[in-house]
Amino acid sequence: MELISKERDRLLHRAARLAGFATAIVTFLGITIPGLVDLTSLLAALLLGTLLGFCLFRLGNDHSLLWVLLAIASGLAILTIVQLPFETPDRGGLAIVLVPFAGGTMASFALVLTRSVPRMIVLAATFACSVTLVVLVSGSWTLLTYPVLGVILGWVICTAAGFWISSSVPRAARRIHSIGRAHRAERQASEIEAQRRQSARLLHDTVLATLTLLAHSGVGVTAGALRAQAADDAHLLRQLRLGVNPSPQDATPTSTGSIPLPATDDAILGTTLESVKQRFGRIGLEVSWHGTGQVLLPSDVLDAFLLALAECLENVRRHAGVTEAHVTITDDETTVRAMVTDSGIGFDVKDIDSARLGLKDSVIARLGEVGGTARLFSSPGSGTTVVLEVPK
Repeated sequence: MELISKERDRLLHRAARLAGFATAIVTFLGITIPGLVDLTSLLAALLLGTLLGFCLFRLGNDHSLLWVLLAIASGLAILTIVQLPFETPDRGGLAIVLVPFAGGTMASFALVLTRSVPRMIVLAATFACSVTLVVLVSGSWTLLTYPVLGVILGWVICTAAGFWISSSVPRAARRIHSIGRAHRAERQASEIEAQRRQSARLLHDTVLATLTLLAHSGVGVTAGALRAQAADDAHLLRQLRLGVNPSPQDATPTSTGSIPLPATDDAILGTTLESVKQRFGRIGLEVSWHGTGQVLLPSDVLDAFLLALAECLENVRRHAGVTEAHVTITDDETTVRAMVTDSGIGFDVKDIDSARLGLKDSVIARLGEVGGTARLFSSPGSGTTVVLEVPK
């Protein structure tokens, strides 16, 4: 809010400087018309105009009220001096020439005199003096002359602009702050929801898989492998409970559901597939690998790709009723594909429960976060094929 207030003040002061310079130049060009102003008065007005110009220049950079008061004093002195001596022949023409000065240069200070009561007192006094001096120049003690009405109109416009900018900028700042607060709340809610989904996905992919294995008495898995996997899960849960992200050396998923990888722009797929193969070989699923042996992928894409691939193999182990799966990896200029195939019991794709996390979150959603896709093909008695695709 303080920064916006400073920018508002800078805008008002620079607008006052610009308007003051423009209308003062017009006025001084007018009073140089021969016979309109006495030569002595003209020289004095030019000298005071130099002081006024310096004050206007400082006004745009220094927001002190001192420069405003000094500029107002110089302007009122100019309005007084140019009509001396009072027997100037063409007083009507002089009054018209002074309209831009009294209703423009002097009125421009209203832009910076609307923010407090003391400044508004200065504004009212300057307005009264400017109108009075123009009335004195015109020689007609009435407010219904064109020069006087022009001066009043200039003051009304500048004062209204000053009030509008001074009040609307803080109001806009409050609304911006309110929108920002709502945006932060929405972002925080989104992050919490994303973390909740990632945590559910992580537990599904690790602890829940181990518990399912234990529920089936670890059929096909050696006791040592089962103990090692349970120890990894216990270590992961202990770290999550303490609020510590697992280290990359542990090669266990983080609280966001992703396995930390080396801090490099790219990682070689062939150097990490072996660990997936060994993991499932240890728990009773023989995986046959075909196709590309090495593919470069960004670390976050590789992370999602391997975790989705592991979840597909876990589904084969748990649901297909077979002990062997085939993984074929291919790539082209833009995409890496993995096709996971088994010859198990299969199922009707339409019968998949939308609330199940395995395919929905651990595969489809995970790949979607890195711009990838997953397609599932299966029918009862004909096995299952899952095609995973991620961008390079």
